Formats: sequence, structure tokens, C-alpha cells
Amino acid sequence: MATLLDPAARGRVILVGAGPGDPGLLTVRAVEALGAADVLVHDGLVDPRVLDLAPQAHRISVAKQRSRHTLSQDGINALIIAHVKTGAIVVRLKGGDPFIFGRGGEEVEAVRAAGLPVEVIPGISAALGAAAEAMLPLTHRDWSSAVSFVAGQCKGLSEQNWSGLAGKGRTLVIYMGVATCPEISEKLMAEGVAPDMPVAVLERGTLEGSRRLRTLLADLGAMVEREKVKSPAIIVVGEVVMLADAEDKLAAWANTAEMLA
Repeated sequence: MATLLDPAARGRVILVGAGPGDPGLLTVRAVEALGAADVLVHDGLVDPRVLDLAPQAHRISVAKQRSRHTLSQDGINALIIAHVKTGAIVVRLKGGDPFIFGRGGEEVEAVRAAGLPVEVIPGISAALGAAAEAMLPLTHRDWSSAVSFVAGQCKGLSEQNWSGLAGKGRTLVIYMGVATCPEISEKLMAEGVAPDMPVAVLERGTLEGSRRLRTLLADLGAMVEREKVKSPAIIVVGEVVMLADAEDKLAAWANTAEMLA
């Protein structure tokens, strides 16, 4: 392999979607890319079984947690580019899909700006994987004709315009919303969403220990605290939630509705 000092050395970058967690949900092309990787730059939430599909690769974790990142995004971009310039095949392994709240677009821009080749292999997003496991259709001819994806902590809730994204006949899927769910609930109700709109919280979708919890919008913050929900989790707001498998009791659901009436 060439060295970093050789400016003519050119490798390539492959952005790979690791899916929601279960290795069985990887695409065939994703598995092939992992088998070809010299360097594996991976997110913190990627299941170890997925990492084990690249036993020959040098692993670099760039795990991110709320308010605490191993590397800044600029640092990750620079790391990828430096390794590609050695002639390495660098697989940037991202949870879910690289282009759904994965900053994959920023990384593609950085690699292209450096004049290096890049490919993107999509993955099953966390929302799609968790919803499928819960038997929760995000669209349904009788209940929802539109679905939207938003981030619950991206650049602050106050800067996000969610008007019209949730309500009757629509489904709203919220990523990274566990820590801000009380604010999310208040925001949606202030924008006209009914307090008794069904909500599901899908915790650790497709992974061991996954949970599927349902409540009503006005109870979202209290339920997350009551059940000690932890990230990663997806929040789904909409009437389709009534169709999902869940671990709640219908009586408890009814009691919550009575309290909000």
C-alpha cells in the first residue's frame, strides 16, 4: 500500500448503510463492500456482528453521542480522505441509510472536493427497519397517504418547521427525539396536532432487547420517562400507530385516553 506522502496514490471511498442493526438486513452489495475494505470507519451504533464481516479491515470508530463526539464531522472527512490517499479502499459504515440523517451528503461532498472516487450503497433506514419489526405500516390507504422524516435534535427544535407534517392522514417519523420528547409533544400540539394522536416509540429496532411502546401524544414525555426509554429509538406519530404490534395493554391505552379527554 502507498504512503500518505505519495500524492499520486488514489484509493476509493464506499459509503455503506449498515441498516437498523440486524446483520441479516444488510444488502448483498454492502456485504461485498465490507469484504473488500482495507479501512473501516464506522459509527458507534453499528452492531459488532456487522463489523465482523470485515475481519481484514483496520477499524476506526467515530462514535457520536449527544453533545459528545469522538471527532468533528470535518475531522471524519479528513480522516477518510487521508486513508484513501494511501490507496486504501475505505468503507464508511453508517447506521441505517447514509443519506437519512447520516451526514452522508456532507462526506460525499468532501471526498469529491478532494478529487477522489466515492460510491454510496444504501441501507434500510432505522425507521423502516423498526417499523417493519413492529408491523407498523408508515403509509396505509385507510390511514395515511404521506410520511415525513425529521430529526428531534438537529439544529434545535425551534428552528424546524414541522407545520402540516403530522395529523390526520399523515405519519411523522422522528429520529433522535428521546431526549427532547417533552418539547416535541408540546411543539406538535401547539401546531394543532390533537393531544390524543397515537404515538409509538420503537426502541432498539431489530436488535436484541427491542421494545415497541404506544401512547398518546400528550403522554409522550411522561411515558418515555416512565418506561426509561433509551436511544436508539424512533418516534412515530400518526393514526397508523393503532395498527402496530405493541407491548402495551388496551386497557392502559383506554385509561390514558380517558385522562386526556
